[in-house]
Amino acid sequence: MIRHRHAAPVPPSRVVVLGASGFVGRALVEEMTRLGIETLPLSSRESDLCRPESTAALRGLLRPEDTLAVVSAITPDKGKDVQTLMRNLLMGQHVSAALEEPACSHVVYISSDAVYNDAANPVRETSCCSPSTFHGLMHVGRELMLTQAVKRSQIPLLILRPSALYGAEDPHQSYGPNRFARTAVTEHVITLFGHGEEKRDHLYIKDLSRLITLGVLHGSQGILNVATGVSTSFYDVAQAVVGLLEQPVQIEYQPRSSPVTHRYFDTTAVLKAFPTFRFTSLQEGLASCVSTEMAGHG
Repeated sequence: MIRHRHAAPVPPSRVVVLGASGFVGRALVEEMTRLGIETLPLSSRESDLCRPESTAALRGLLRPEDTLAVVSAITPDKGKDVQTLMRNLLMGQHVSAALEEPACSHVVYISSDAVYNDAANPVRETSCCSPSTFHGLMHVGRELMLTQAVKRSQIPLLILRPSALYGAEDPHQSYGPNRFARTAVTEHVITLFGHGEEKRDHLYIKDLSRLITLGVLHGSQGILNVATGVSTSFYDVAQAVVGLLEQPVQIEYQPRSSPVTHRYFDTTAVLKAFPTFRFTSLQEGLASCVSTEMAGHG
């Protein structure tokens, strides 16, 4: 359940963004800047959260009236092993230690729907957290660390669990809209696993940054899934990308290496928390991805 400290939006004096050079961090800083909200963007160059001294350094940077947005993580494309898990947990430990004493006025943590069991359909905020990957396990651990830390310091905490993200400037090559747009433009081919029958809730990056910002403006706390409520198969995503291009694109298929799984969301909570919010249509989001790829390879 989400609770808002502010019924009407109240701009914070400053938002400190950990992980500002990443896909989500860049989009968040861009949205905050667009609205005239002061930010302090911190990447691993300015704040290496794997180092023990980062705890004291972060505490020294934070002001009592700040909002802290934690979007820093080593993503699965850079490692899916135990070593990556432990480094991510270490980062979470150092941030949590900085928050055990009152250091800021609000904390927002960007988690993932990977915390849920693959069979949890439809996914709700009350669904069992039983991750099947180290990435999901990492987020479960970090959520618990932060929850315990702010319980001591009494800092309001908002945890957002977005569904599968996509967007024009995503640097990752994960299976889905971004990869489809890139290979369609550069190689004139899209490769699907099996027949692309798996369905996912594809979330546009700008929608996530807008919802994070709304959570900041309202001083929201609690746990909230961020998903559109519409699940689309990878085959249909591929066909939509093809339809946005003038040149012919071949759709190819390769054998699956894992069972077919689908993911659906019950979006009652997010719609109740932010009733005037409207998600970007998949067609519009894909058009942005394709046009950016075409501009970059024109």
